[in-house]
Amino acid sequence: MKKKILYVEDEPFLGKIVKETLDNLDFNVRWVTDGNQVMEAYSAFLPDICVLDIMLPNTDGYSLCKQISSLNPLIPVIFLTAKVETSDLVKGFESGGTDYIRKPFSLEELVVRINNQLNLKFSGQKKENSGPDEIKIGLYTFYPNRYELRTPGGIIKLSQRDMEVLGLLVSNMNRVTERKTLLMAVWNDDSFFNSRNLDVYIRKLRQYFRHDTNIQIQTLKGKGYLFLVPAEH
Repeated sequence: MKKKILYVEDEPFLGKIVKETLDNLDFNVRWVTDGNQVMEAYSAFLPDICVLDIMLPNTDGYSLCKQISSLNPLIPVIFLTAKVETSDLVKGFESGGTDYIRKPFSLEELVVRINNQLNLKFSGQKKENSGPDEIKIGLYTFYPNRYELRTPGGIIKLSQRDMEVLGLLVSNMNRVTERKTLLMAVWNDDSFFNSRNLDVYIRKLRQYFRHDTNIQIQTLKGKGYLFLVPAEH
């Protein structure tokens, strides 16, 4: 069955080229040009992956990504943007994005990134029933199969990337998890770009665990991370 891509881009020339390329590669592409039409298209189409431009008429890609992620925390979202500031990169991942391509980009790179995100999504779904149903972490309970973290402040629905990073830290609790190990396991690439992505997810996880001061994610410079949960806690 063809994988479905919701593609949101208001620039007509670029949008036409990208859609035709993806169509020719046997993807099922729904192209939307107006931000106000995206959520209706998403609900009707139920894509496997979203490719979002950030600057759009009537709204922006960050807001759309938050809405989409609230409906399906596991869906991959690739941002396309001319923005180059680190703060924009961080904002994209914090809104639920899983990858980021700066304009101008090559169609070959876009296709590789789409396939990579889909492979991560579907391989993660195959593995999700292989571990324990729940893991106690201090005042928290981690439900890997449901992509949830129960916290003193409520339930957090985890994204695929949240799950992968947290899962590795939990499996190595109170031991050092090397940075390169995380990068290769989650992104299959330890490039500078993905290293910055990892920084975003570590900050997110620290925020998730803020209700329990006994839990720490310590950065060990030049080495990796220590997910510290005292045994008596």
